[in-house]
Amino acid sequence: MDISKAIVGAVFFVVFLGGTLAYGQLTPTFYDQTCPNVSSIIRDVITETLVSDTRIGASLIRLHFHDCFVNGCDGSLLLDNSDTIVSEKEAGGNNNSARGFEVVDRMKALLESACPATVSCADILAIAAEESVCLVS
Repeated sequence: MDISKAIVGAVFFVVFLGGTLAYGQLTPTFYDQTCPNVSSIIRDVITETLVSDTRIGASLIRLHFHDCFVNGCDGSLLLDNSDTIVSEKEAGGNNNSARGFEVVDRMKALLESACPATVSCADILAIAAEESVCLVS
């Protein structure tokens, strides 16, 4: 069990630290002025969900990984299919495999209520992955 926690932590930090080479970085203080409760809102949703779904932490980490894997961390994994696109969400490898979308939707709704048009979907996935590592370790 300890080795799995170490592997999850290592994967998270490789993905997270690899993202620091990108142009925009998410820092722990990024939303301090514009949405100071962002981490606690996300943490509360994860904590609530862990009661009925003990795998949600790993699922949120996986969502963040798959969102960042192809073209960078852009939140595109959360898009639904439309007439003009087949989304990553329902693409072969993710369809009926990636999970936790409804939890991210709840986070987004609460954050939009608290801080309208402030926190990006990509940042929600990044913070949710970080909080998941902390909560399930």
